[in-house]
Amino acid sequence: MTTALYDDIADWYEEYATVGSAAYMDRVRSVLAELLGTGPGRCLDLCCGTGAHVAELHRLGWSPVGVDLSTGQLRHARSRLPVAGADATALPLADGALPAVVCVLAHTDMPDYPAAIAEAARVLAPGGRLVHIGVHPCFVGAFADRSEPERIVIDGGYATRERTTRSWNASGVRARVGAWHLPLADLLTAVAAAGLVLDRVVESGSGPIPDVLALRATRPH
Repeated sequence: MTTALYDDIADWYEEYATVGSAAYMDRVRSVLAELLGTGPGRCLDLCCGTGAHVAELHRLGWSPVGVDLSTGQLRHARSRLPVAGADATALPLADGALPAVVCVLAHTDMPDYPAAIAEAARVLAPGGRLVHIGVHPCFVGAFADRSEPERIVIDGGYATRERTTRSWNASGVRARVGAWHLPLADLLTAVAAAGLVLDRVVESGSGPIPDVLALRATRPH
């Protein structure tokens, strides 16, 4: 069972997600719209947090429902969408129940993200799509020094998969709750192992080196 790490900082994160990192979140939502496309239908916001991306899902024509482990985060999310408190690796949903699942900026909060991808695949209907958007596995993490905008220094920590609170940004989310690292190969392998077909990958950044990696995969008919 995953431990909820955001309960103590839920109010801070609500302010951070809506005001403190507004430009970054706008860019993330632009990628979300590009990969997810329009509804209609139910869309699971996996690890929905405070519901920061719900308005974009509604704008795209989807009917979002949210799942998160953090009761503190869900306290904010409940005013934005129907939610349930649950672990991402044990979703309270039937097989093939949904046409779409999105997981936005949450994979580093889970010790076993491949298990969450497998659960997402289980609840997807045939032809349904999974959209993952997260920090770039190669260029963002405790192993990456991003203090110079034109250059990133990667150390041997890239191979480390344990949770750490080490961060290049001492005032950001990871310095507060830590992060599990999932190397790129592990992420792509998890998609294939879940029986999903990868059909689109997007890299995004405010500068020359991307800080976001997003992908779309579908469950075969």
